[in-house]
Amino acid sequence: MSLPPVIRIVAAVVLDERDRLLVVRKRGTTAFMQPGGKIEPGEAPIDALAREVREELGVGFEVSAADELGHFTAPAANEPGHAVDAWLYLVDLDGEPRPQAEIAEMTWIDPHAPGDIELAPLTRDTVLNLARDRA
Repeated sequence: MSLPPVIRIVAAVVLDERDRLLVVRKRGTTAFMQPGGKIEPGEAPIDALAREVREELGVGFEVSAADELGHFTAPAANEPGHAVDAWLYLVDLDGEPRPQAEIAEMTWIDPHAPGDIELAPLTRDTVLNLARDRA
């Protein structure tokens, strides 16, 4: 049995003052996930995250203050038959996020009771637990 193709990504875990988790949905998709995206060849994960957050939300974060939460794998939400190899960072945004670029929608969810929102496997199986541990 062969392993699924792997997509290297980086994602931001963002909590607000009420410990709600920020999730976004990309255009043409149904699952909500963390802001972030693919790591370009030769790009460090944290640099990719700074680029992706700025593109997707129109805000930044202090790179030196980002807290690396770990390296995780999960089935890809939007590429059937693929897996994501993800670096996750807890970050504090330096402004009010607004959906930009390919982001169709964003919302804040309670990691203890996310409701019936469709979540990407990485968010559902890993990020919610990380966020609960921080709240």
